[in-house]
Amino acid sequence: MKVGVIGAGKWGSALAFALGEKNDVLITSRTVRDLENFVSLEELLKCEYIIITVPAQEISLWLKENFVFNGQKILVAAKGIEATSGKFLNEIYSQYIPDENIAFLSGPSFAIEVMASLPTALVINAKNEELSSAFAELFPSFIKAYTSTDVVGAEVSGAYKNVIAIAAGICEGLGLGKNAAAALISRGLVEMQRFGVYFGAKEETFIGLGGAGDLFLTASSPMSRNFRVGLGIAKGKSQAEILEELGEVAEGIGTTYAISVLAKNGDLYLPIAKEVYEMLEGKNPKESLKDLLSS
Repeated sequence: MKVGVIGAGKWGSALAFALGEKNDVLITSRTVRDLENFVSLEELLKCEYIIITVPAQEISLWLKENFVFNGQKILVAAKGIEATSGKFLNEIYSQYIPDENIAFLSGPSFAIEVMASLPTALVINAKNEELSSAFAELFPSFIKAYTSTDVVGAEVSGAYKNVIAIAAGICEGLGLGKNAAAALISRGLVEMQRFGVYFGAKEETFIGLGGAGDLFLTASSPMSRNFRVGLGIAKGKSQAEILEELGEVAEGIGTTYAISVLAKNGDLYLPIAKEVYEMLEGKNPKESLKDLLSS
């Protein structure tokens, strides 16, 4: 099968590598790269199956300026909620692609381990079950691809876990210990489930690969960009300093701002996300800890 990957960053490159085991894979990005099978966006959009890794905070403009739908089957491999509008990715993509042609990827997956062909399990979420099954068939032998119809649950868990990962990085950076980390992650799981159910997600999604699985991975390792954001906050660094050092997109930052708006609109109790937002805005992490323990 001919498959196209849009985005040649670490995750896009890892997916292109993995999908190349069984398929003829093309790849493109905004800047020309010296990569095998690198093609123009115009050529790639002719593929029947396309994976898009454009970050959540950039996707609205990218779709408006670049995307032309002509019946392609799309798998969205980015995670996040748009900070400026509070929209989930499925709401943004729905303006350009019908529901029966789009799926969303979730689950615990560090790009570096996918590039090393290490065992990985992912979930392909789509309202169209035939579509999710078709995408599952494209994945290589070292990736077990499950399917689900809970698009909202996949989106919420994939986005929210990055916010909890920032909090976990702060916990690690402050030297609060493993007891505190376990409490934070488990309460974070409850919090993101509460948020997701409010928006129509299924409760069981949050104890699966896309929920607990992705959360435990992202919130427990400095391999996670969002975890490293938290480490920077614990050291008293500004957002600008952290992002400059990171040199990559950390979706948890934009998602935190989006959740803050959605929480106020829905009168939702989300104490961890609230404190992460306030720390991103300059609140002392030790003050946030004190407030979390008393909330």
